[in-house]
Amino acid sequence: MKLRLTPLNFAVAFFIVLAIITWIYKPVAVTGERYTEMSGTIALVFLLFAVMSFFLDMIFRNFFSQMKLLWMIEISFIVLTAVIYLLVR
Repeated sequence: MKLRLTPLNFAVAFFIVLAIITWIYKPVAVTGERYTEMSGTIALVFLLFAVMSFFLDMIFRNFFSQMKLLWMIEISFIVLTAVIYLLVR
């Protein structure tokens, strides 16, 4: 199996690191002072985001075989998700 790096691979790694930081150092390191007693729950949410990003990456890899197109689609998805998050926030 050929290893291919994609933007969603970086997102999965980012979410796993956030989950570990949240679990070990409590959510104050990531979310601020408000959620000091929900470290396990917030870490599990970050792990859920990592799993969903992993499955989405696998789906995109099956639909788009060219690396350049795959990168453009995944970066567009990440930007769209960030814009929707900022609009809802």
